[in-house]
Amino acid sequence: MYQYNNRSNIEKFRMKQEIKYIPIKDLVLWTENPRDPINKNATDQEVVNRAFIDKMTKWNLSKLAREMGPRYDFSELPTVVYHGEKPVVYDGNRRIILGKIKHGLVTIPLKINFEIPDYPKEIPCNVCPKKIGLENVLRKHGDTGSWLPLERDIFLHKFMGKEKSAFLILEEDTGIITSNPKLNQRFVKEEIFKEDMLNKLGFSIKNGSIHSVHPDLDGYKVLNDLTRKIETKEISTRNNRGKVLEILEPENQKRISSNRSRKSHLSKISFRTSDEAENSKKQTPRTKKKKQVLFGGKLFLKLGETSNLYRDITDLHNFYITRKDSLSDSFPGLIRMALRLLCESAAKDNNSKMASYLKKHFDSAKKNLDQDIKTTLANQNVSKDSLVQLLQTGAHAYQSSSNVEQTLAMSIIIGEILTITHTKVKNNE
Repeated sequence: MYQYNNRSNIEKFRMKQEIKYIPIKDLVLWTENPRDPINKNATDQEVVNRAFIDKMTKWNLSKLAREMGPRYDFSELPTVVYHGEKPVVYDGNRRIILGKIKHGLVTIPLKINFEIPDYPKEIPCNVCPKKIGLENVLRKHGDTGSWLPLERDIFLHKFMGKEKSAFLILEEDTGIITSNPKLNQRFVKEEIFKEDMLNKLGFSIKNGSIHSVHPDLDGYKVLNDLTRKIETKEISTRNNRGKVLEILEPENQKRISSNRSRKSHLSKISFRTSDEAENSKKQTPRTKKKKQVLFGGKLFLKLGETSNLYRDITDLHNFYITRKDSLSDSFPGLIRMALRLLCESAAKDNNSKMASYLKKHFDSAKKNLDQDIKTTLANQNVSKDSLVQLLQTGAHAYQSSSNVEQTLAMSIIIGEILTITHTKVKNNE
């Protein structure tokens, strides 16, 4: 019978895990947190900035602060692993962020509308070896729903030595899931982007990479069609479940059928929206300063002509990224012209003229951007007064409108304005 007071057993567990009081100022936020990994050399401040931008609501600091109540709860211990002399927080990063804010150890990039509980300057932590720390993190988050499927797959492969899933390989090779966050759900992983279903769609996994019988443009169209069907819930756990091929547009069903006899080749399909496509394959999240992407990232707009134009512009930009070596230098001007059409459509939805619409919402939209992006806007001369002129010039002067970096900067502030006026209302599903 196991003896709980056996001194050797007590020492055995004491050597593996130890409760230790550590000042909040000394605790280091985990840059490889599966919730939202960042450059491994990032500072605590950079992690905090990332948490506040939080476009995918992975951090939700305001909700945590409300749930914690008036004071820090000592019954929930952060898990800490020492990297040399640095106590790194493997579990409990959100709580430590709030504590660092409370004691002025980091600054907040955005104005907050919630109160942070009272925090001691020193808190008890569960200090343990890395192996135990990782096991604790997996036990608490792996199957509780706090991680999305892609985050779980990355963690299992990177830290627990598990083989890559088809879901993870597809993301690494194409960027389709991070570019379309609605795909990051268990149903999609287990029933659609699984290996046998990918085979039926004309894709296969060989040597840890995606291969395809389709020419890359055909393959892109098939996957893009399927992505839209998932986003609009034409296929879901409630609609057309199991009918993956059947819900595709007829022309894509025809592509799959006619290409089936073709020889499989290494796929070069990319859904990424920046030059990072060339450097992202088989990499963990970027270690260099991130480049700006069209609209600043994925937008989720309410149904209508404005949303349709937004999607078309995104597809046009993706086409440019994958084919720019064969396109003329004037091609980006088409994207600039399309941005004007998008703004005119959005203004019409708000019973306004384009200039009035953009100027009305510009300041509020800019407040939602981090300092790096604000600097980008300034460097590209994108301001409240210049935006309308830049859009109008783009309709007439190809040379000036072919400045790709300026067009990207314009799209980011336009994306934030659209987020204010056209965001889709979330349901409870």
